[in-house]
Amino acid sequence: MSGGTAFVEVNCATIRGDAAMSVLFGHIKGAFTGAVRDRPGLLKAADGGMLFLDEVGELGPDEQAMLLRALEEKLFLPVGADKETGSSFQLICGSNRDLKAAVARGEFREDLLARINLWTFNLPGLRERTEDIEPNLDFELDQVAGATGLRVTFNKEARRRFLDFAVGPQASWTGNFRDLNGAVVRMATMATGGRITVEVVEQELARLGAAWQSSTAEGDGPDDLLARLLGADRLAELDRFDRVQLADVVVVCGQCRTLSEAGRNLFAASRRKKRTPNDADRVRKHLLRFGLSWQEIQELVRGS
Repeated sequence: MSGGTAFVEVNCATIRGDAAMSVLFGHIKGAFTGAVRDRPGLLKAADGGMLFLDEVGELGPDEQAMLLRALEEKLFLPVGADKETGSSFQLICGSNRDLKAAVARGEFREDLLARINLWTFNLPGLRERTEDIEPNLDFELDQVAGATGLRVTFNKEARRRFLDFAVGPQASWTGNFRDLNGAVVRMATMATGGRITVEVVEQELARLGAAWQSSTAEGDGPDDLLARLLGADRLAELDRFDRVQLADVVVVCGQCRTLSEAGRNLFAASRRKKRTPNDADRVRKHLLRFGLSWQEIQELVRGS
């Protein structure tokens, strides 16, 4: 920021317990073992400026309570102090969690969420803005060159193969740009003579696919999603064929932004044979057969 105004940031997922209290609110000398001098803390450092708390949902209950008071009264108590200190700052928060769901689970203070939820902006994941993949592919290659001093490039066929995969329905990009960065670094490392070949790309695509499949397996599987949508009794009434088919439809719907996008993925082969495909309507009717709706699936997936 210009004009000397402070901009202070911290990833709350990297600080826990007493360390979090000290990092955020500071401490006085002798407050705990190792506190050999006073520490003002990040809230004080942001006085008159802006504080960015990334992953604010990771804060513990004590830090949440202290932060709420600091926002409302501009006062807080450093660790070990008996006198409050003040700070006035603008706050920006980021979170990968659904904070409303965290409130419902008792993991995040409702009053704090109400206090920080003045303006909310949802940043779509990489899977939802695949147009950003190609320019960021070039950016990541530039980053590799800057870090290693070696300029690595794709051959034409390898680049096309990677991008076809990257923007297709099989690429979930669960780690967003971290996944893309990791993929480029690995391919650049494996490249011989500074050229990424189709063979290197295929190895990386297999690794990404396995990693995403493993990540999905650790969370809700298709049958878990169906059980939550339909209930165990209704699920037991489905023939195995219907259950497998519906499970795939539900998974695809959960990965897509719109009903039309889900339809394009589910009916990619048959839609090419039609002049006026109505993929969204086909998905809607299929879900309706089982008493389900697009909105129900979205609420379940986004809230989980």
